[in-house]
Amino acid sequence: MNILVIGGAGYIGSHVTREFLDQGHRCTVYDNLSSGLRENLFPEAEFIHGDIHDYPGLMQAMKGSAKSGGFDALIHLAASKAAGESMLKPEKYSRNNIMGTLNILNAASEIGIKNIVFSSSAAVYGEPEYLPIDEKHPTKPENYYGFTKLEIERFLGWYEKLRTMRYACLRYFNAAGYDVKGRIKGLEQNPANLLPVIMEAACGMRTEIQIFGNDYDTPDGTCIRDYIHVSDLAIGHAAALDYISKNGKSLIVNLGSETGSSVTEVVEIARRLTGKPIPAKIVARRPGDPAKLTASSAFAHETLGWRAQHSDMETLISTSWEAYRRHLS
Repeated sequence: MNILVIGGAGYIGSHVTREFLDQGHRCTVYDNLSSGLRENLFPEAEFIHGDIHDYPGLMQAMKGSAKSGGFDALIHLAASKAAGESMLKPEKYSRNNIMGTLNILNAASEIGIKNIVFSSSAAVYGEPEYLPIDEKHPTKPENYYGFTKLEIERFLGWYEKLRTMRYACLRYFNAAGYDVKGRIKGLEQNPANLLPVIMEAACGMRTEIQIFGNDYDTPDGTCIRDYIHVSDLAIGHAAALDYISKNGKSLIVNLGSETGSSVTEVVEIARRLTGKPIPAKIVARRPGDPAKLTASSAFAHETLGWRAQHSDMETLISTSWEAYRRHLS
């Protein structure tokens, strides 16, 4: 297939692009490089430096080029993604996530691209009513980031009805790790997620990490999350696109490891594997942070034949550490 990867120079996007290329697909990356990096681009993939808020440019990109031809599908990974920041800067998340996505959907509708894989989030669920969370769980986001992702899922549902688009909404849990073969060179820019923040502290790029609350209803008082290796996410994108294109049906599906690790556990394993002290400071809770989030990925097993292969905590941390050491050397 010929695939347009919007946001394909970013952390997740570069891994997704690499997976599609490995499977023999043709890819074009469309990215404004606000958080994506040129070093995350691959020579096999065409690159268009563009912004999802530039509607004429987005339309032109979706038409394809003499080199790439028209596109069979697009992967949408262009969004702001820090849950805490979304509570402080909702205007940014409205513009980037909602308005930007509507530009993508409208342009795809005009051009006639019918297959869309969307990077959604487990943040759509909010405080869990039961664990592990499956796709039938109520969706009550507790942060504005999760709200924007849920609204986009609803837009996709309407575009399917009105424009016969097929979509896959992939509800990620906590993406972490780096390409197990070491082919992704660029590091996340201004990361807010736990693993890259720990890596920056291990490398001396920051003096300490902050742990947001240690009085949650968990065994050690810190939040428990389901961490999924980014290479497993990339495989999930390919499986989802294959499913919707072959079956002509849309789907919403969790991608998670189905295990939970607390912040304290992750820090302790990182200290052991890196040999670094990684100073940690307990600070106040962040608004909108549930105590526990773990996934059921049974539906992904059943529909996509997908299972997490690289998402044990040691692989998550060791691949991250290798990427940071390689970058700094």
